[in-house]
Parts: sequence; C-alpha cells; structure tokens
Amino acid sequence: MTEIIAACVGLAALAGGVAVITKLVKFLKKLSDAIDDWQGEPDRPGVPGRPGVMQRLEKIEAQLKPNGGHSTRDVVNRVEQSTRRIEDTLVATLEAQRGDID
Repeated sequence: MTEIIAACVGLAALAGGVAVITKLVKFLKKLSDAIDDWQGEPDRPGVPGRPGVMQRLEKIEAQLKPNGGHSTRDVVNRVEQSTRRIEDTLVATLEAQRGDID
C-alpha cells in the first residue's frame, strides 16, 4: 500500500514538474520573441529582415522634424500656412463686403 501511495505521489510530482516546465518554456519563447522584436531580425533566405524598435523610432522621429518638404512636419506646416491664407482672404472679403453695405 505504501508503494502505491509513493508511486501516486511520484506521478503527481512528475506531472506537476512537466506542467511547470511547459509553462516555463512558453514564457521563455515569448521572452525570446520580445527580444527579437526589440533588436530586429536580419534578412535570411526567403524572409525579409525586420528593423528593431530603435530603428523604427528613428524613422518616426525623423518625420517630426522639418527636412525640406518631405516629412510629416513639413506637410503639417504647409497645411497650416494654406489654412491661414484662406482665413485671411475670407476675413478680408467679409470686411470688404461689410464696407460696401455700410
């Protein structure tokens, strides 16, 4: 009877150990994926490489600074200037019409 209990305890411990190891392997795989995403992946045959987080942030930051017309910042500045011109023209037109009415 003692041997049966010992065997059951051993099997339960083995099953618990396997469950812990399985969860640990899954966690380490996710951690490895996160590190690969952070660092990026080089090109390999048939699979294009992926830039790392810091390289991607550099590209985003470059869009936030004027660079002569091609960055997002330049586009926003042009839209703002155009909007101001339209507003100024509208205000001048409305004032001229008010002057004609008076």
